[in-house]
Amino acid sequence: MKLNKLTPEEARVIIEKGTELPFTGIYNDYKEKGTYLCKQCNTPLFKSEDKFDSGCGWPSFDDEIKGAIKRIRDKDGSRLEIQCAKCGAHLGHIFEGENFTKKNVRHCVNSISLNFIKNEKQKSS
Repeated sequence: MKLNKLTPEEARVIIEKGTELPFTGIYNDYKEKGTYLCKQCNTPLFKSEDKFDSGCGWPSFDDEIKGAIKRIRDKDGSRLEIQCAKCGAHLGHIFEGENFTKKNVRHCVNSISLNFIKNEKQKSS
């Protein structure tokens, strides 16, 4: 599998399971229609129609593209980490029971772990 070259900050989050500062990521307030991809391997992860404003400071999604995400309990057992199912890139964490949306789930994702393709570009490729 071919992986994209990461900057040191991208590697800190994606490989070393770091977190970007809240309200600093490019996709936190992003409103374009399209698909969010894994920064490391370009696997489609989330659709823009599943994105919502949770106010937490990171992009939030109440659904994922089927089979794109794997969940792993953090070492301390307190949270569920989400990773790209294809390459294992750290994306963020998933939370349930917060009642932000009808689906009652929030994928809290680091912008730095994502790339984005607008719908127009998807249709022409």
